[in-house]
Amino acid sequence: MARPSIAEVSTLIADLAALRQNPNRTSAEYAALMNRKADVLERIAAHTPCDADAAEVARMARERADSLDSAN
Repeated sequence: MARPSIAEVSTLIADLAALRQNPNRTSAEYAALMNRKADVLERIAAHTPCDADAAEVARMARERADSLDSAN
């Protein structure tokens, strides 16, 4: 599992902000972005194995993303 780059994290943050400001976003777009977010957070947690908080945040993000996938 590759560690996310600063550029990847920065792009994700920009995409999150843009989607939040888009009143015409679809649930599929939101779900896809939440999947990207969960992936990045899981990769961060994988590279900081002693950080229990990072692991918990990644777990919660994955649960949320998976629940959105099952809803679509």
